[in-house]
Amino acid sequence: MTPGPAGSAGLPRPCYLLPLRRSSDEGIGELTGYLREIAHICDVLIVDASPDPLFSRHHAAWMAFARHIRPDPALACRNGKVCGVVTGVRGSTAADVIIADDDVRYSHRALTEVLGLLAGADLVIPQNYFEPLPWHAAWDSGRILINRAAGYDYPGTLAVRRAAFLGAGCYDGDVLFENLELIRTIRAAGGRLAAAPWIHVRRLPPEVGHFAGQRVRQAYDSLAQPGRLAAELSVLPAVALALGRRSFWPLGLGAVAVAAAGEAGRRRNGGRAVFAWYLPLLAPVWLAERSVCSWLALSCRMRGGVRYAGQRLPRAATPAAVLRNKAIRRQDSRRRLPAGGAVTGAKTGAGMRSVAERLDG
Repeated sequence: MTPGPAGSAGLPRPCYLLPLRRSSDEGIGELTGYLREIAHICDVLIVDASPDPLFSRHHAAWMAFARHIRPDPALACRNGKVCGVVTGVRGSTAADVIIADDDVRYSHRALTEVLGLLAGADLVIPQNYFEPLPWHAAWDSGRILINRAAGYDYPGTLAVRRAAFLGAGCYDGDVLFENLELIRTIRAAGGRLAAAPWIHVRRLPPEVGHFAGQRVRQAYDSLAQPGRLAAELSVLPAVALALGRRSFWPLGLGAVAVAAAGEAGRRRNGGRAVFAWYLPLLAPVWLAERSVCSWLALSCRMRGGVRYAGQRLPRAATPAAVLRNKAIRRQDSRRRLPAGGAVTGAKTGAGMRSVAERLDG
């Protein structure tokens, strides 16, 4: 990866923000090589919540080309990734910030295209695809294709204008579906969103064990989208009813319709370049699994929330209407500030309910 326009002399460099928490150093050499290449174009900022021994090894590996820091201890978020993102965006001086998980791998072209779109938008949503493609990544690609058919997928990376992020009051750190929360928060504050499903950004597949542990948590995300949740919940009883009546043709017709939707998602915006021909055939299998997991997620909600990092998170994301009301109140409070007044994001006292609420004052 060679320097592009964003890294040319005289022009401000964007920030590549990696919120991180690792329990082992597996794959650290490959990640280091990738980040070193990204550093040719962006200022790399790694907010690392790993245990002390790992943090020290990471610091030794990355300090030569990146800024490597701890999350702000004053941010009491249940979702640790949000702590890392808020710490990084606040600590950066770049106008443009690319937020990416540690399994995301931008090409030079994708990075340049995303940064180009930020010139006219406050938040850019690119498209992830898995490579390599073991069986469980192929399975999960059914989700990606259905999301593409319905609009856009929720990737492991977003790009945001720092001013828009801070102006929106950051975002809530006590929800599970943090990407949707950030998208809704920027939109509620009047930000301009650019969905870019034609910008394909590679993502490394998780280990099988991690994939298995994600099934109910990913289904829990749908609690933030009631219409989608209702559709997912309806699949299991519909299948049970058809089997009970020994009427198999509705199942076959439904499977064909879901596979056709997956194929439509694959064909949208040049998706055939990165999504294999057989992946739409797995979309009905994924949907059947999602329906089972959605019922399990609903049962988790009845018990106080889904388990995440040793605690329960009751909320998947904040309703858009609530965020709009918060944005209106924030704007009203700013209008009432005396001349020279300022709204700060200082975190004092016994924790916080959410980053956004604390910044709301």
